[in-house]
Amino acid sequence: MSDAPSASAARSAVVAAAIDLFAEHGFDQTSVEQIAQAAGVSRSTFFRQFGGKEDVVFADHELLLDQLRSYLGKTHANPWVAVCEASVRVFTHFTKDAELARRRYLVVRDVPALRDREIVTVFRYERLFDEYLRQALPGLDPLDAVGFSALVTAVHNHVLRRLLRGPRKVPVSELRTALDGAMRRFGVHPDGSDAAPDDLAVAVFPRRMPIAEVARRLEAELG
Repeated sequence: MSDAPSASAARSAVVAAAIDLFAEHGFDQTSVEQIAQAAGVSRSTFFRQFGGKEDVVFADHELLLDQLRSYLGKTHANPWVAVCEASVRVFTHFTKDAELARRRYLVVRDVPALRDREIVTVFRYERLFDEYLRQALPGLDPLDAVGFSALVTAVHNHVLRRLLRGPRKVPVSELRTALDGAMRRFGVHPDGSDAAPDDLAVAVFPRRMPIAEVARRLEAELG
């Protein structure tokens, strides 16, 4: 049985080596050859895996976006909660190696081209959530879809920056609490207990709750 590292582990090793070199010598001053040598791979292997230096910095995001597409492609009882859980998955990924995430943050912060790409990457998460909500909730007002997607993305980034900017640990519970608040402000928090079959139910919904979410909840209860 082979004990060679998996493709994922080998890829992660290249990313870590690249980030360390960028942090020590600067992004522009670090060559692909130096990264390949530090990671113990050939130059051709590097380009086959990543394409370029910028791609190394954002390799985790490409992987995460693919994973979230798969996750959101499944059936979920509550689409609003599913979007929040997708956000939690991204946060959890970066807490697994917080020091590497912090070094990457410092590299991106100091390179204008990387900052621009980061903005585009954040928008890709927001667009993924937006498209999912529109598909999962037919009839949802597009403004509600994009508004909630932007809110979740902003809340996630705010909590993630606490992790990236300081040495202290930021537990995932902080993000979950913040996302609970976001769902409450948007009027879509899954509050309440299940009604018994013979209960008489009086439904009261916040005025701000999207009509599509009102319809979804009524269908779930009455169906």
